[in-house]
Amino acid sequence: MTITAAIVLFSVSWFMVFFIVLPLRFESQADAGEVVPGTPRSAPSGFVVRRKAWITTLVTVVVWLVLAGIILSGVVSVDLLDRLTWGNVNA
Repeated sequence: MTITAAIVLFSVSWFMVFFIVLPLRFESQADAGEVVPGTPRSAPSGFVVRRKAWITTLVTVVVWLVLAGIILSGVVSVDLLDRLTWGNVNA
């Protein structure tokens, strides 16, 4: 795996984990009972993106290590993916 592929794998994994973590423990302004004028009731009541980004980064490092380990071990390769998707076309 090249450095560029490793960075792309980490980035894609980070955003996937981020979109999973983002709605966890979400509290809207309506839930908190204090709606700021000019904002929708469904707006977040607190700014917790920094904490969620750190959680995402920690989880992503573990996920990335597992995925990179599988790729570097040779268990999954491009040749295997070709055979799985195209079957025995070349045989």
